[in-house]
Order: sequence, then C-alpha cells, then structure tokens
Amino acid sequence: MKNKLGLMIAGISFFCFTMPAIAHHGFDTEYDANKKVKLTGVVTKIEWLNPHMRVYIDVTDAKGNVANWNLELTSPNTVRRQGWGPKDLLPGEKVVFEAYGGKVIETRGALARIAKVENPDKPLFIAGGPEQPGFPKQ
Repeated sequence: MKNKLGLMIAGISFFCFTMPAIAHHGFDTEYDANKKVKLTGVVTKIEWLNPHMRVYIDVTDAKGNVANWNLELTSPNTVRRQGWGPKDLLPGEKVVFEAYGGKVIETRGALARIAKVENPDKPLFIAGGPEQPGFPKQ
C-alpha cells in the first residue's frame, strides 16, 4: 500500500512540474513567419504582465475599417533591459510597428519592432534585444 501511495504522489508531482513547460508555446505554434507586416496605428492598451507583455494597437485600413492588433512581446524584465519603461509609451500615442501575424487570427501577432511615429529610427523594442541590427546605442 505504501508503494502505491508513494508512486501515486510521485506521478502527480511529476505531472504538476512538467505541465507548465509543456504548456508554453513556441513561435511557430501561434505565429506565421511568412505574415510579416509593417503598420501604423494608435496604442489602446499596454499590459506589463508575465510571462509576456502585450501591446494593443488600433490600425485603420484604407477603407476606414479599424482592427485592434493584439501583439505579444517577451517578458517585462527583458523589455525593461532594453530601456523601455512603463511611461515610455502610453495609450493614445501613434506608433509604427512590425509584427508577424497569427496563424489563426492574423491580428494576434508577435511584435518584432515598435517605435513612435515622431521617432521611427528610435525603436522602443526590437525582438532579440540590443544585439540586433538597428537597435539604438545608449
């Protein structure tokens, strides 16, 4: 009986510790590397949450239709290490961004680069960080 109880506890523990690692998604699971876009829009919301930050941007097309892009970034800690703080980009600001569209919902994408329209050559974020070409030197 003790062996069965110990085995059961070990099995449940193993399951509990491995599920978070299995549950985490890879880029190819949700996003399409062939759907890279460069768009301009207005920030509606920024979420500084773990495990991934999110930026929501309203983009208006040529016909006047507005689509809200839900863009995933890396963790808030990684973004802060690039020099972007919570007050550097606020709802209502106009931005230019590059992203990879989602496989299922195109407007749910992975953010590759974002900058304010008035400073397009000074990105707030570039996927991969300061070692990437184009990242401004501090």
